[in-house]
Amino acid sequence: MKQKVLVTGANGYIGKNVISYLLNNNIEVVAADISLNKISDKVRKIETDIFANTDYLFSNLENVKTCIHLAWRNGFVHNSITHLEDISLHYKFLKQIYESGIKNINVIGTMHEIGYWEGEVDNNTSTNPISFYGIAKNSLRQSLKILEEGDKELLIKWLRVFYIQGDDRNNNSIFSKILQKEEEGAKTFPFTTGKNKYDFVNIEILAEMISKAALQTDITGIINCCSGKPVSLKEKVESFLKENNLKIKLEYGIFPDRVYDSPAIWGNNNIISEIMKNE
Repeated sequence: MKQKVLVTGANGYIGKNVISYLLNNNIEVVAADISLNKISDKVRKIETDIFANTDYLFSNLENVKTCIHLAWRNGFVHNSITHLEDISLHYKFLKQIYESGIKNINVIGTMHEIGYWEGEVDNNTSTNPISFYGIAKNSLRQSLKILEEGDKELLIKWLRVFYIQGDDRNNNSIFSKILQKEEEGAKTFPFTTGKNKYDFVNIEILAEMISKAALQTDITGIINCCSGKPVSLKEKVESFLKENNLKIKLEYGIFPDRVYDSPAIWGNNNIISEIMKNE
């Protein structure tokens, strides 16, 4: 029997790439989201609000042993109040997943759990989030840790994501905004100093990391899904302009850097590198 995986938030930027990877590797997928118009018909589609219509969802999870929970509202709006409002909904849903018999639970985290930090982030780095998004994700991670302590068979993996690039027309990042302005005919793009350094990973590589980390059962806890290399935003964007033959010019220093952005932050990728090597 093929492995069967539930992916929530399946229609999102990360979700559709994760599903593509799973399908390409002969994994059977149950995809859940409010809309699934971007998803291949090769998956079992469940169009529903996973928080409101759980009976319908759970009636379609026969033989599912693994959950990859990507669902999250307003992920690109870091201080939306919805992040705080939804924490209990995510916890309740994942607890129901566990109680239904799915013991391999994988949840997407974020570097924004860390807060203001300069240097490498590993599994022992303290969290001090300073955006609603980071606070909510960190609270969910801590709550799931308590849930996990009650059952030794429960496997919870917190897949911490850093800065994603690729599929740039759909990711709502600085890269998608630059593409939009180029197509509108703008000559310049107002920018920050670009000096901050981040850990960039391509969305297709990230989808592979998430999938392989989710399918394996030897390593649990926090798994940084990252490159392990700090690169300045200026360097990355200038490279993006060149690779895509864009004519638009960056206006450095027009916008201030966000107060909660670290001068340089990157992940320790030892664990994910081991998983990628072994799978």
